Amino acid sequence: RFVPKRMVPFSFPLSKCALWDPVPMGDVIGAHITYYRSPKLSLVEKTLRLAYRHAKQNEKKSFSCFLLGTLAVDEDGEGVTLTIDRFDPGREV
Repeated sequence: RFVPKRMVPFSFPLSKCALWDPVPMGDVIGAHITYYRSPKLSLVEKTLRLAYRHAKQNEKKSFSCFLLGTLAVDEDGEGVTLTIDRFDPGREV
């Protein structure tokens, strides 16, 4: 699925010395993960319960946290699986 309205161009931090020519060359291509692969999401129940408990205990309506995991290409090479297995509540400061 190619959704051009949601695509954003790559941008790199400014530097004094460039390692490549920044002038665009060639046709525009889609670099979205779903363009070439069929993604799957796997979430460990313990991680989900921990994040839910943290959200209920938090007094704010909105808070920041991290869900950590691994991204792997399937054996057949046709799909990718994102496995989320860790929760990090982050820091308030």
